[in-house]
Amino acid sequence: MGNNNNNLTTSWGAPVGDNQNSITAGSRGPTLIQDVHLLEKLAHFNRERVPERVVHAKGAGAHGYFEVTNDVTKYTKADFLSEVGKRTPLFIRFSTVAGENGSADTVRDPRGFAVKFYTEEGNYDIVGNNTPIFFIRDAIKFPDFIHTQKRHPQTHLKNPTAVWDFWSLSPESLHQVTYLMGDRGIPATFRHMHGFGSHTFKWTNKDGDGVWIKYHFKTEQGVKNLHPDVATKIAGENPDYHTEDLFNAIENKDFPAWKLYVQIMPLEDANTYRFDPFDVTKTWSQKDYPLIEVGRMVLDRNPENYFAEVEQATFSPGTLVPGVDVSPDKMLQGRLFAYHDAHRYRVGANHQALPINRPRTDVKNYQRDGQMRFDDNGKGSVYYEPNSYNGPTESPENKQASFPVSGIAESVAYDHNDHYTQAGDLYRLMSKEEQDRIVQTIVNEMTPVEKEEIKVRQIGHFYKADPDFGTRIAKGLGLEVPQEVK
Repeated sequence: MGNNNNNLTTSWGAPVGDNQNSITAGSRGPTLIQDVHLLEKLAHFNRERVPERVVHAKGAGAHGYFEVTNDVTKYTKADFLSEVGKRTPLFIRFSTVAGENGSADTVRDPRGFAVKFYTEEGNYDIVGNNTPIFFIRDAIKFPDFIHTQKRHPQTHLKNPTAVWDFWSLSPESLHQVTYLMGDRGIPATFRHMHGFGSHTFKWTNKDGDGVWIKYHFKTEQGVKNLHPDVATKIAGENPDYHTEDLFNAIENKDFPAWKLYVQIMPLEDANTYRFDPFDVTKTWSQKDYPLIEVGRMVLDRNPENYFAEVEQATFSPGTLVPGVDVSPDKMLQGRLFAYHDAHRYRVGANHQALPINRPRTDVKNYQRDGQMRFDDNGKGSVYYEPNSYNGPTESPENKQASFPVSGIAESVAYDHNDHYTQAGDLYRLMSKEEQDRIVQTIVNEMTPVEKEEIKVRQIGHFYKADPDFGTRIAKGLGLEVPQEVK
């Protein structure tokens, strides 16, 4: 007996009931570990390349410090934010997303923006991008999305048809697509772009009170971008342009800096805000939740060895410290598993012990052995818990903050499906010249798409965001806006 129909199946041949929504406890999660299809997809996806990163393969890094400039202790008990003037050493890695380790720096692509703070309470990672949003909002779609950004299995060429087919069938991508196709889709350098935590996180203070937050790193160098023609020229002449620029700036003591701000939302607002605040394809209006200054990040030291520091650096949004908790964002919930798992596969079970990843505080736990265990492996100390030998024990005051969950465990989509308002707002914020450029860029990017139905479907999304936007793209592609959309 074989599977003669076209049903999607797991790797063990069982039919899949839902490939769009992970199983959560109620509509706002958290994600349940019983979703074996999700776990299998993410675990398999992390093992599809050896040995470079599956995504963000090419990057550049630098050391620096973070200095607190504003008192935020009423919002969080995180030790590294505990007093104005406090400095914490850090390491940052900038990257492109889709290309391989040898690809060009100046391609149109989001840029990874990953910061590791070596705090006195252990490491804390903010693993974001230079965009405040993302293409999808559920981790179960991530392997499929990244496959569209990679190479065709037969031709081994990039495949615009796959890219736009997926985007046109995933309207939640429209906001990020509009951002990516605009001027900020090709930053001039890593120094001249903002960074974002993208997801919603939770800060908890010493009294156990919490708020939802979003991180914004604002470049002090100003935002600068490259015209596509210039970017293409540089890609051919100096594909390592951004890597070189960052290294030289620091070598010449022109230290790049960013101001860190947060948006803060009261917990109860999450139930009434006009967009789902846990949907990573949406932003919070800064009119509703203004930016609050936190501190300043300065990069002042280059790596001594690229492989040891940049290539072996491992980041995860699950590398948390007391005072910082996660949110029910379904994309974030999947990343909490996938990133640590990717590092265990790519670098090894003991990746956290490498010098670039090792916390500046003592590590005390009962993890032992594993490949490449290069420290004393706990010597002869007690190796289980609980024990009668004064081994390290838990500290209940450092538990993650509790939050209520309810509902039926099932694959649930987000409640809010307005994927057009924010993308349209972004287009309308652009100057006439910026609008001309984004229309031309999208027309150029969509022209090679093989199927007309994909182009027409995507034109419909642009039209719903803004009629002028969709109409101009349709005209550039020699097509009509579909009548049913009008």
